[in-house]
Parts: sequence; structure tokens; C-alpha cells
Amino acid sequence: MSSVPTSVPGPSPTGGVADAARAAGAAPTGGPDGLPMPRRAWAIVAVSFGTALVVLDGAIATVALPTIARDLRTDPSAAVLIVTVYQLVLVMSLLPLSGLGDRIGLRRLYQGGQLVFTVATVLCFFAKSLPFLLVVRALQGLGAAAALSVSSALVRAIYPAKQLGRGLGINGVIVSSSAALAPALGGFVLGVAPWPWVFACAVPFAILSLALGRTLPAPPPVRVPYDLGGAVMSAATFGLVITGLESWVHGDSPVVAAAIVLAGLLIGVVFVRHELAQPRPILPVDLLVRPVMALSTTGALTAFLASSAVIIGLPFRLETAYHFAPAAVGAMIVPWPLTVMVVAPTAGWLSDRVPAGLLGGIGMAVSVAGLVALAWLPAHPGWFDVAWRMSLSGSGFGLFLSPNARLIIGSAPKDRTAATGGLIATTRLTGQTLGATLAALLLAHGLASGRASPLIAAGLAAVAGVCSVARLRPGVRAS
Repeated sequence: MSSVPTSVPGPSPTGGVADAARAAGAAPTGGPDGLPMPRRAWAIVAVSFGTALVVLDGAIATVALPTIARDLRTDPSAAVLIVTVYQLVLVMSLLPLSGLGDRIGLRRLYQGGQLVFTVATVLCFFAKSLPFLLVVRALQGLGAAAALSVSSALVRAIYPAKQLGRGLGINGVIVSSSAALAPALGGFVLGVAPWPWVFACAVPFAILSLALGRTLPAPPPVRVPYDLGGAVMSAATFGLVITGLESWVHGDSPVVAAAIVLAGLLIGVVFVRHELAQPRPILPVDLLVRPVMALSTTGALTAFLASSAVIIGLPFRLETAYHFAPAAVGAMIVPWPLTVMVVAPTAGWLSDRVPAGLLGGIGMAVSVAGLVALAWLPAHPGWFDVAWRMSLSGSGFGLFLSPNARLIIGSAPKDRTAATGGLIATTRLTGQTLGATLAALLLAHGLASGRASPLIAAGLAAVAGVCSVARLRPGVRAS
């Protein structure tokens, strides 16, 4: 096996980095001080590519929906299921798969997820009907969930404890930049190639991540039985509640929708009681009883709900009330993720030195100011009038999210990081999905073109800020 210089990547990075790590005496698991350099750098690249593929694949499909609907001769409203199925499988699978990662190994599950995703993407090229494509999208979601469920745990094992905030900040940049890139990349691909190539955009990230997989830390698996009953109840709870809410918002029978939601909630109650009796629960209820974890998770949920609701609802307001063209609307939304890209790594670096509760409180105060300003746009706004408000709001969320994630993952015992990482990912996706449902509800009642969406988002951001500041109390910090 050929070696690779520590500072210059060569044609065989996986083998070279592994050799370099062994030569440096590196433990394969990632100890309390993380991985040694240069192996740490390669592991960061591997996780970054894996994160990028999840975000790209979740966001890029939206651009292709009209084209897919025409090509497969299906109704546009039915084509939306291409996005919904992917998100639903993600939310349903994250916690069960994070529990599996503890037992079979984080690196094995992460790479297995990448492989499933890649195979499913190849199958997109054989899709000649919507049902087949939906099955493929579900497989893509399952593979992405396997990778995403343990990515935070891998980040914790890669970085030294004193640099964990910086690592999570870099991860936040990857999420934001991928989200910002997805629409433009999807539009470009559709202009030069058939729609299956839109899904294939993420495959190079998966292949590179797989190639670098040997550099990832490999904490030893926990030899305890897998809680299959808890996994099934977790998936059923999230699946039924979200499906029922989506059904209600899209005009189906309110009675049927309410029955679906109620069934999900009842299963959820049984699920939580079941988890309380488990030594290593899939849903980390033993950790959530700690005030610092409960406040951090609640704050994250409301923050993601707020950002999703306003970003999805704003284009309808700008087009309906102010008559902007779609291209102009896209240019007005981009400042939000671009600002997060800049602020998130700085916030992560600061969170290694400044209390996360203080950073989060300041961040949410900034976001509330931006969202309230967004509610009161001038009568004839230009690009700058919207852009600076979006940038201000995004900077606040960037200042909140990285320190908040660092506090959650850093407060958990080291042997519970997979479950905690699954909780972080589930909270993010649940908040984003509920935010999309809230935006659809406002659209259904004709409220998307007014001030309702940014003002509701401001209220949710304020809740997140209160949760963040509450963690500064001595009793909470010590929990």
C-alpha cells in the first residue's frame, strides 16, 4: 500500500491516511482528544461529504418536480410525494438507526448508509413510473438516515473536546452551503441532462465519503440487545403524526387526519413509557430529563420550525403581494443560508469559549429583530430591503444553532453520542417538516402573503431564545 505525504493528498488517500495514522500510533477509535492529524483532516472531509449528500438530495429534488411529473405523466400534486416520502423516511428512521449504530459500530452504519444511498440513486435511472420512483426515494432516505443518524457522534470522536464547537460549526457550514447550492445546481442539471441526473448529483459525495471511510473513527460497538419494539414504536409515532398533519393541511378528511394523529400520539405515549424502562433507550429519555438537554432540544425544535416556516412561506408573499419574478425571489432568499455559512463556524469557535446559553440568547434576539423587520417590509421593496432582513435573521440562527448542538452533544456521556446525535438530527428534521406543514397551513388559509409567517416565526425564535438563556442558571448548567 502506497503512502501519502501528510500535507499533500495523493491518488490513494484512504490507504495513505490510514498508513499515516498507524505510523503516528493513532488509535482506530478516536480517543478523548480526537483523531491525530492528518487522519483527522481526512475524516472531516469524509463526514462533510456525507452531510452534503443528505442535504443536497433532500433539497435538489424540489426543482425537478414539474419535469418529473410531465415525464412520468402524473399529477403535480402527486409528484410532491417524491420529496415528502424522502423526508418522512428520514424522520422515521433516524432514532432507530442511531440505536443500531451503537450496536454494530458507527463507521459500519455510516458507510452502509452511503452504499444504500448510492445503489438507490442508480435505480432512479430505471424509474418509468411514480410508484417505482417513490420506492427508490424511500431507499435513498433510508441510506441517508443511516449516515445522518451517527454523523454527530463521529464528529465528536474526530475532534478534540476543546475543538468540538468548531467542528460542529464546520458541519453547519456544510449544511448551509449545500442548501444554498441545491436549487441552482438542480436547475443547471435540468438544463443539460434528463431529470435522473438531478439525483445523481449527490453520488460523487457518497463515493468520495466511502473512499475515505477507513479514516473515520471506529468506537467499539456496545454488546447489548437491540430494542426492536422501541424502534418500531419510534417510527410509527413520527410517521403517523406527520402523515396525519400533512393529510389535514392538504384538505383530506379532518376526521381521518385527526384519527391518524391521535393514533401516533397514543403510540408515542406507550413508546416513551417503554423507553423509560430501557437501559439504553433509542429515544434518550434518560438524558432528556436533564434540564440542559430538555431546554436545548426544545430550543432547537422551535428554531428549525421557525426558519423552515418563514423560508417556505416567503416566496409566496414576495410573488403574490409584491409581484417579484421567481429568479428575483431566489436571489432574495439566498442571503439567509449564505450568512449562516459565515456565522456558523465563528459561533462554533466561540462556543468553545463562551457559554452556549449566552450565544443562543443573543442569536435569537437578533433573529427576532430580523423577522419582525421582515414582517414590515416597505410598500415597494427592492432586493436590498429584503436581503438585509434575511441576512440579519440568518445570522441570528447561525449564532444559535452551532453552540446549541455543541451543548447537546457535549453534555451526553461519550457512550451515548450515537443516540444523542440521532436526537439532534431528528429534532432538526421534525422541526423543518413541521415548519413546512405550518407554511402549508398558512397558505391554505390565505395568510402566506401577509405578515403572519414572519411574525409566527419571530414568536418561535423568541421561545428558542428563552430556552437558551434559561440554561445560564447555575442549577441548569450543572445538570
